[in-house]
Amino acid sequence: MSESPPLSAEQILGPQGRIAARLPNYEFRAQQLEMAQAVERAIADKNHLIVEAGTGTGKSFAYLVPSILSVLNPSQQKQSGGDRPTEKKRVVISTQTISLQEQLMQKDIPFLNSILPVEFSAVLVKGRGNYVSLRRLKGAVEKTVSLFPDEHQLQQLTSLNRWSKDTNDGSLADLGFRPLPQVWEEVRSEHGNCLGRKCPTYEKCLYYKARRRVWNADLLVVNHALFFADLALRREGASILPDYEAVIFDEAHTLEAVASDHLGDAVSNTQVNYMLTKLFNDRANKGLLVHHGFRKGQQMVSRLYMVADDFFARIDQYLKEHGSTNGRVRRPVNLDNGLTPELAALASSIHEFAESLEKDEERIELVAAADRLNGLANSLKNWLEQNLADAVYWGEVSRGRQTRIKLTAAPIDVGAVLRNELFDQIPTTVLTSATIAVGQQSFQFVKNRLGLSSGEELKVGSPFNYREQMKLILCRRMPDPSQEAQAYERAAFERIKKYVLQTRGRAFVLFTSYKMLNNCAQQLQGWFNENGLNLYTQGKDVSRSLLLDRFRKDPAGVLFGSDSFWQGVDVPGEALQNVIITRLPFSVPDQPLREARVERIRQRGGNPFLEYQVPEAVIKLKQGVGRLIRTQSDRGQVVILDPRIQTKPYGQQFLTSLPDCEIVVE
Repeated sequence: MSESPPLSAEQILGPQGRIAARLPNYEFRAQQLEMAQAVERAIADKNHLIVEAGTGTGKSFAYLVPSILSVLNPSQQKQSGGDRPTEKKRVVISTQTISLQEQLMQKDIPFLNSILPVEFSAVLVKGRGNYVSLRRLKGAVEKTVSLFPDEHQLQQLTSLNRWSKDTNDGSLADLGFRPLPQVWEEVRSEHGNCLGRKCPTYEKCLYYKARRRVWNADLLVVNHALFFADLALRREGASILPDYEAVIFDEAHTLEAVASDHLGDAVSNTQVNYMLTKLFNDRANKGLLVHHGFRKGQQMVSRLYMVADDFFARIDQYLKEHGSTNGRVRRPVNLDNGLTPELAALASSIHEFAESLEKDEERIELVAAADRLNGLANSLKNWLEQNLADAVYWGEVSRGRQTRIKLTAAPIDVGAVLRNELFDQIPTTVLTSATIAVGQQSFQFVKNRLGLSSGEELKVGSPFNYREQMKLILCRRMPDPSQEAQAYERAAFERIKKYVLQTRGRAFVLFTSYKMLNNCAQQLQGWFNENGLNLYTQGKDVSRSLLLDRFRKDPAGVLFGSDSFWQGVDVPGEALQNVIITRLPFSVPDQPLREARVERIRQRGGNPFLEYQVPEAVIKLKQGVGRLIRTQSDRGQVVILDPRIQTKPYGQQFLTSLPDCEIVVE
């Protein structure tokens, strides 16, 4: 790699920069350059930075350009052979959504590669389980009779085998269909089921080819889930990612939720049953242990089905009798745990049997299965004994054709973990989002939640002219939803009809509960039909992407959406001209983790509502409002039906957090 010239962010993004010279219609954005220079300083000074960059800022270029320049300095040492470079600088770019990853990898990064006078490489890093293992695929084909009782599974395995001979990528993204979990589970690459250089397919291994690209890359694009999975592994001395100098978190408003998921632990009866069925399906006489003729193991699995059913039935009863109404368990569970030792005994027996096999590839398949059994056993033990420090524990029971029982533990305060294991370890972290500040410019809520105690702060506004592009309608003459819920709901339905007609559809109606969404859909479906409007409702067995696609193509569409439609949804242009917010998006502290966090604030003398619930709701409202104006040509209105934004003292925090636009009170 050639040495990079001494370029700065301004020389790339400035009004006289390289992009302006290459693109005749380039619109210089001062906000973008201001953010880019702040990122540049943070990386150079090994400092942390938190940035709110309004919609339309072009924040991806604002962090990509200084990140690329930072890893291409003249002092960078060349690779010294093998998979690992020496002293190689890297920057990790972590996002929440697939759509942003695709934008970075397919559009933004290729463009910068074409206009910068330096060479750099960027790789989209995927979890190992996204890649096919050629060795495991070959083994699955050889074991079809004993592994797959279903004809559809066999057809998919045949298709996978044919695809594996042509693919250069080897990941699910390159596969033309979505394989059944039971099929992919048998052929995917796994850490504990890998022979490394001993593998007969090592030289052709698609995962290791991808891994070599990762070790040689300058920019690593990941999602938040993979990043925090890596962070959790680093506690145990392992890792998914190579070391890096800086990490950029885009869509950083989601970090606390993602970190909580990956820094805790969970185990379910469906996981246990799935693992047992993989080993020995006693009804179909199929499974890994059948293939190897391990009769003792089959007998142990047959017994374990009954032990697991009995254990989870007693857990179900315990949650009914001793758990809170939300499933929270506040003390260690004094319940006879026969499942953990029997899972461990099966794991030990499989380990012992595996040692008698001659072929490495057969031995490691069984060893990997035994390790997973031990993992399930330990997770059950840790949940019952509440061994995860400073965590909240709960059980969830879902009843349907089959009862699903999930036991979860999560850290109450991820901030302490992130402070010690991320911010104190990595020289530079940049947290950015269009919605990360509360009020005019306060990052304290997010900093407190994530444990970020130092660093610079910056808020750059949007280049959009909200005074001309957006009207905010506030509905003062409405019942208070917290005091007159039924009266408020009836009034809200009437207001929805009024405001939807103003734009003849082309509207999102955002709800905070599925119950109100479904009630509204039932009440208004006939009215929509009478008025020539088409209603698209979340939760009708249609994926979010398909629902959005239908809405975009319909000039008279109205979409009712709940939680997932408040953020990460992009409908620019005339298709969306109206966003109706039914209620301020306060979270109800009935979910165990949120309840525990509220209790923690109260214990230290704080006010959970003002310190936690209001700022959290402000950020979510900003996300919902942000669905409307996506480009400089967009026009439309946002309607907030909830009168509390005007009648309650905390309402001012919501209003001052929204874009400066025309406000109409009705």
